[in-house]
Amino acid sequence: MKYLVLGRSKDPVREKSAQDRRCAVLTRAAYKFWVPNTDFNAATNWSQNRTPCAGATVEFPADKMVSVLVRESHSISDMLLPLDGEFVLASGAGFSALDAGSHLDCSTGDPALFRDPDRFRWHDPRLWRSGDAAHGLFSVDAERVPCSHDDVVFPSDASFRVGLGPGAGMVRVRSVRALGQTFTRDEDLAAFLASRAGRLRFHGPGALSVGPEACADQSGCVCGHAEAQPWICAALLQPLGGRCPQAACRDPLRPEGQCCDLCGAIVSLTHGPAFDLQRYRARLLHAFLALPQYQGLQMAVSKVPRQPRLREASGAKADTEIQVVLVETGPETGGAGRLARALLADIAEHGETLGVLSATARESGAPVGGGSAAGLNAPGPHAGLAGGLAAVLLLSLLALLAGALLRCRAGRLRWRRRDEADPAPAGAPLGFHNPVFYAADPAEALPVPQPDFGSSSRSYFVNPLFGEAEAEAEAEA
Repeated sequence: MKYLVLGRSKDPVREKSAQDRRCAVLTRAAYKFWVPNTDFNAATNWSQNRTPCAGATVEFPADKMVSVLVRESHSISDMLLPLDGEFVLASGAGFSALDAGSHLDCSTGDPALFRDPDRFRWHDPRLWRSGDAAHGLFSVDAERVPCSHDDVVFPSDASFRVGLGPGAGMVRVRSVRALGQTFTRDEDLAAFLASRAGRLRFHGPGALSVGPEACADQSGCVCGHAEAQPWICAALLQPLGGRCPQAACRDPLRPEGQCCDLCGAIVSLTHGPAFDLQRYRARLLHAFLALPQYQGLQMAVSKVPRQPRLREASGAKADTEIQVVLVETGPETGGAGRLARALLADIAEHGETLGVLSATARESGAPVGGGSAAGLNAPGPHAGLAGGLAAVLLLSLLALLAGALLRCRAGRLRWRRRDEADPAPAGAPLGFHNPVFYAADPAEALPVPQPDFGSSSRSYFVNPLFGEAEAEAEAEA
């Protein structure tokens, strides 16, 4: 065992200057922080979920390597040490001998077992925290793990151990900060990983590398976890026996990069060179998600690979798209669909200024297991009423078609322009405009359109360029 004294030092990451933070925004680099530790004083690192009591027998796994930070003084009766490892002693920390059973808390005589330090895996999304997290925002599961253009930070005031692999191939990030050092070159990182300090903290068959390139595309960059996602999902679902929990709605959705189905809506955007992902995310967060009617929603916005079948169906040439995921977290339902339709209306009105070419939306079905929304789709006493309504709607549709045919024969059929549309219903909630927030950018200063709450469709499409086709059709008529 190796004993070190850890002096009290300042955390350079926490003291990063405002100028450094602005530079990180300009290069679109994100910080991902490692959460778990192997500290002696962390209750979760012990088999009984509590730190060893006075006079306890302490046992570490004999066949494991581990670095353990000790923050306080402890009185123990006996200690079984690992074959290879180290204690890092903070100022004033240490161990003293005490007879077993002399303390009431240790009357049972059961030893305090230090849990397996190799249980923490790099690809487990639960073990990372994003540095740019904000209220109402979340990341899909694959993007919770550091992406290829992220900066990775391991705690400077705690001990840790990280498992790399197996089977996920090379792990590549922009930089790694550990033990007060920042590694931006593979040569320096490889030398650290091969050292004793590196071997105590990183283990496994996987490889870790760094590259100086950040995301320089203002429209965002793909995370790059397509090959590693099976390992990410396996680590995430291990406590659940490897199976996803059942979604609480009919026709649930599975966004790109997500391990399990969810209830809500997905808006997919194709964009042009003027699109700015960070600016658009800020617009959605402040101009839409901050409204009272959307307080129970969470949103994830990122660039993802476009599925080949979707690319062929829509005729799009781009192999990527912007994915906006809307998830309902409260008891209220239907808010995700309303917000998705509001975003489509916003794109139809301001898509050219925002740099958005087109948008599609998908919405999950009604909740399962009660609620007014679920009752509309469930068989029971209301089935006859639902059938009657369906018959009325069908007759109304036939009457509209017949009227359209008559008008077509009379030469009076034409498409209605958007500026001739019916006014919004009186009860629809309005957005708000913050002159302080939007003063810096004309794209963010666009007004927020009134959402349409009357639609019940679960699949939508809007193209801001469709207005030109309408004008041509009207001219020909």
